[in-house]
Amino acid sequence: MAVVMTLEKLRETVAGSPVAIRGKAVLEPAGGCGDKVFPPTHSVSDRVKERGAKYAREERRSAGGEVERCVLLDSVQSQANRMEEALEALWAAKKITLPVITVSMADVAPDVGVVTSLSAPHRIADALLRDSLLDGVLFRLSDLGKSFTDSSLRNAGPLFRVCPTGLLFGLWDSTGPKGGLGAKFARALVSEIVGFGAEFGVKTSSRIDPAGIVTKAAQIYQHQNPAEGWTTDVEQARREKGAPMKRGDGRVSEVNHSNVPPTIDELAGGVTIDRAEQTVVLSLAALRRLSFGGGDIEARTALAALGLLAILAMDERGHDLRSRCLLVPRDGGALALSAIGKDGVAAPFELDLEGAIALYEAAVAALPDALRFKRGAAQLHPGETLAELQPSEKLKHLVVRSRELAASGAEVEGT
Repeated sequence: MAVVMTLEKLRETVAGSPVAIRGKAVLEPAGGCGDKVFPPTHSVSDRVKERGAKYAREERRSAGGEVERCVLLDSVQSQANRMEEALEALWAAKKITLPVITVSMADVAPDVGVVTSLSAPHRIADALLRDSLLDGVLFRLSDLGKSFTDSSLRNAGPLFRVCPTGLLFGLWDSTGPKGGLGAKFARALVSEIVGFGAEFGVKTSSRIDPAGIVTKAAQIYQHQNPAEGWTTDVEQARREKGAPMKRGDGRVSEVNHSNVPPTIDELAGGVTIDRAEQTVVLSLAALRRLSFGGGDIEARTALAALGLLAILAMDERGHDLRSRCLLVPRDGGALALSAIGKDGVAAPFELDLEGAIALYEAAVAALPDALRFKRGAAQLHPGETLAELQPSEKLKHLVVRSRELAASGAEVEGT
């Protein structure tokens, strides 16, 4: 019978011989068996015509020993982002204590609002934080920004105090003062969702213009005024070296008018699957490699508790991965958690989200003073930020200019 995970039990697990905590779930489309789902797409050469070519496909050996055709439904990176997003929601709701740094983009990008060290792609080492100001000083030149520069496996305390998720989900401080020699921490927590028994399909698309606009109705140019967007009048066109600048290839479809003839997409036409499997692994071996200069067991236990909280917070939100890719547990089966011994034997345990929140908060409360999450001399409270940054003028310029280019219809690298 599965035991309930308590702080004492987790501490024993972290300090003992188990090498990992594993979660397994079998999922299926919300529409039921045979319903099509759509994996994430990837760029391929125009010469590639194979059905399903835009998907990450491979053959995997299943638990029964059979080799099955598989498709990636949600990557390790994407699952990490979902876990961090779930943690941020708990933090914003003032349910958990976590050191979070924010950057307000409200003045230059109201739709973006606030970027945090949980939502930034490279966490606390992200360039958005680096190029922002703390009390008028560039973040990485501030005392807080300098505090984790020399973090390492043997000195993980400085990073733990300001960004413990960096130790869980991985971090490379390549944008900091040391460049490529900056601190590197491998992922200790990974999750992935894979579809088994994949059959690749096709999808159709078309559009009938309700106003009857046709493709050859006019030549489309970029307007001199970015707010106008486009024009058919060459006299009003934006110019480069004296020549009027087309909007894309100049066709009416560039501004979303005219018909779109019916087409069949075979490269990314969705898939039907026998089942989807989610596999989550929290490496206790990776946590044991981290040293904190005292309080090692307490810090590792807090990280393990944070990892369990991230897993269950994401699971609580369900698996609505993208448009037409909503998965649900098969036959009502929940995510099954186990501690995996060094002999490979699984010891099941039970933990729900409310229990995980309480477990994590108890682990944080048990930290020695030197590893506590603090703002100045005061201990952080649930939902409280570690620091609030403001974008520098040069960062603001990049954001504003990028939006101007996007609004003008100019081709922007990386979009």
